[in-house]
Amino acid sequence: MRTKVAIVGSGNIGSDLMMKVVRLSGALEMGAMVGIDPESEGLARARRMGFATTADGVAGLLELPVFSEIGIVFDATSARAHVANAALLEPHGRILVDLTPAAIGPFVVPAVNLEQHRDARNVNMVTCGGQATIPMVAAVSRVTDVPYAEIVASIASRSAGPGTRANIDEFTETTSRAIEVVGGARRGKAIIVLNPAEPPMIMRDTVLCLAAGGDPDEIRASVAAMHEEVSRYVPGYRLKQEVQVDPVPDDEPLGTLIGEGPRPRWRVSVFLEVEGAAHYLPSYAGNLDIMTSAALRTAEQLVARSRVKVAS
Repeated sequence: MRTKVAIVGSGNIGSDLMMKVVRLSGALEMGAMVGIDPESEGLARARRMGFATTADGVAGLLELPVFSEIGIVFDATSARAHVANAALLEPHGRILVDLTPAAIGPFVVPAVNLEQHRDARNVNMVTCGGQATIPMVAAVSRVTDVPYAEIVASIASRSAGPGTRANIDEFTETTSRAIEVVGGARRGKAIIVLNPAEPPMIMRDTVLCLAAGGDPDEIRASVAAMHEEVSRYVPGYRLKQEVQVDPVPDDEPLGTLIGEGPRPRWRVSVFLEVEGAAHYLPSYAGNLDIMTSAALRTAEQLVARSRVKVAS
């Protein structure tokens, strides 16, 4: 029996997630689409597909007859909205999968740490840049200590909607923190670039790790294994070239990056691209695709571990 879900946020991310639930999931079933604009395309599409809808936000969701059957609620709104939404939903015992940078619950990157948080009631999907790059940082840190890791996420300007633009500060702060908490780096830094190029470019990410030691071949093998794991639920996730592991020159100034401590031995560079599956959004919107793919994977794994129970 499949678990019914509700999606809060009827914009691009919510609509893409809805199509993934419908087309890809054997464990989840659409129950309701929730928005705040009665004329939104996402709500109209959900109605045409026969799903319950409301334009009254989470308050409206609580009034829908189908709510008693909902086991998981995805929140694809904004960081500020999720704080209010989580407060409204908390008494009802549903699992929340948060696609905003609110980070009320623990950060989850499915390929890295989902098992550690299988008892959480509200899990946070970090950011699109985090979902793409943190697995690579974790791949290096499971081989050797990583005093510093930096990621640059470049996405098409056209794929960055009002919610993404409003959350730029939260994006960098949340991703930087998750590089440390989930990726295992002692210090993390995140940068996002909105590229206005036409035609729009697909998402590209650069990951730089300063590694304390380890064998270069072991580091490369760990990155390759992690890439394979992520690509199981994000088919458009690709390594653009061979992982570069270069010695750190003795005279390279690193104090502002690593602070006190022994100098790292290797500079590890990983170059990625993420092409969207085009279930709802164009293929260049890999930044949105990896978020919805990761959220879907997380919810399915929680269901598989029998973590989802409906409390009417």
